[in-house]
Amino acid sequence: MCLGIPGQIVAITDETRQMAMAEVSGVRREVNVACVAEGALEGLVGQWALIHVGFAMSLIDEDEAEKTLIALRDLGEAQEALEQMAAGDAALAGE
Repeated sequence: MCLGIPGQIVAITDETRQMAMAEVSGVRREVNVACVAEGALEGLVGQWALIHVGFAMSLIDEDEAEKTLIALRDLGEAQEALEQMAAGDAALAGE
């Protein structure tokens, strides 16, 4: 399964290589925007994209980005709760 994380494109870093700086949950990383580029790359600044392994795979709107970030946060919290439950069960089994 592939997971795309929403990130906002904040700058074009290398037009020749179609590279841009994207902010993903407060962390900035360089990504390739070739898959979403249509026309001048400067038009991508401010846009939201789903980022996967260093590539902007598709453009999404801000509302979709926010909903996805909330869902990912909730999944992380659910995973943490499951791990805590599993640790508690393992401790009980060892008694």
